[in-house]
Amino acid sequence: MRSTTGWQADSTTRTLRRAALERRDLRPDDIAVRVEYCRVCHTDLHALQAHESDANGVLVPGHEFTGVVTEVGSAVADFSPGDPVAVGNIVDSCGMCGMCQAGQENFCREFPTLTYGGADRQDGSTTLGGYSREYVVSNQFAYRLPAGLDAAAAAPLLCAGVTVWEPLQALGVGPGSTVAVAGLGGLGHLAVKMATALGATTSVISRTPDKADEARGLGAHGFVMSTDPKQMEAVRDQFDVVVDTISAPHDLAPYLRVAAMDGTLSCLGHLGSVTVETMDLLIGRKKLSSAGSGGRPSTAAMLQFCAEHGITADIELLPSSQVNRALERLERNDVRYRFVLDMSDLD
Repeated sequence: MRSTTGWQADSTTRTLRRAALERRDLRPDDIAVRVEYCRVCHTDLHALQAHESDANGVLVPGHEFTGVVTEVGSAVADFSPGDPVAVGNIVDSCGMCGMCQAGQENFCREFPTLTYGGADRQDGSTTLGGYSREYVVSNQFAYRLPAGLDAAAAAPLLCAGVTVWEPLQALGVGPGSTVAVAGLGGLGHLAVKMATALGATTSVISRTPDKADEARGLGAHGFVMSTDPKQMEAVRDQFDVVVDTISAPHDLAPYLRVAAMDGTLSCLGHLGSVTVETMDLLIGRKKLSSAGSGGRPSTAAMLQFCAEHGITADIELLPSSQVNRALERLERNDVRYRFVLDMSDLD
């Protein structure tokens, strides 16, 4: 086993404490990564809160990180020590089902192995996440970090970024498309950047007017207040794609109404139960869809696209020793738009 250091959950306090961790010895297809930057995700917060009732398990969060290869397994030909890499929220899959064969490991029918809190497919051990100085991962689930991408600001692309990238691609967004992004948070700000870079005329729909300048600064062409009936009526049946990144439960009807004829509302934020009136779909032949994370081909393509267009997340960078403060602020939604931890203080 390999020794490293990271931030492990204390089930009695619902906080993280610095702890010694063990990583597996390299298998032939593995690479060892010195983790440089790791994003703080709402998933991490939820996992930590749930961990209070699971005192017997070990939890080390973190599922979007960038770093540098330090060692490679005997069968690895695509990476060498010193290569900058990125790792997302999936580190393995069955590789055999129809979804995996289609390059959609995120939809693996046996369920993908998650970067933390998952079960290793070979030895059954619990995966420990990127809030650590080293991570060992199959080279198939590591991605080259393209030159020109800031390593810290690129970390959130590995989950949030690909989550909005896949539906934009699947729905054919490009020049001539009209896109509305509902909600301007971690997912939403990346959706605006990507849709605009793809050539779409992009608008932001938000509850309050104070987001208007932010939206335009991100590249949005228009801004609509969802709380103003006149503004919502003015854009009725207008958008080919509506990307809904709102994380709280909400009525989908207003967002279906602004979708164009044969347009699609893609729900990426709130993943709980919803109620939809069939008439809101019927009038205009509108469609309701969703997406989550991404497969290996689309993740690699997304990183290359972002490098070519200078797209990264807007982040606040903190030393990893402030991880508990970051989680507290995240719970209050006190961040624009993503926290990223600098892991170098674990040396």
